[in-house]
Amino acid sequence: MNDILKSIAKQAQVEHCISHVRLEEFANLIIQECNNLNKQVLTQSNLGHYMVIERIMNKYQDHFGVENE
Repeated sequence: MNDILKSIAKQAQVEHCISHVRLEEFANLIIQECNNLNKQVLTQSNLGHYMVIERIMNKYQDHFGVENE
């Protein structure tokens, strides 16, 4: 498990609650979802670079039901 994933698990206070293998699998699934969202936004958009990034960030927040901190 890489350091970034370890840090995220610690922030979420699940580093001792879930196996490293399951945590890596969970992270991989999240990344796949993010990549799918990226593809949706980029294929539907003729916007400038910063507007695309903002739209992708909003898409993540809506999709996962979280707000940017």
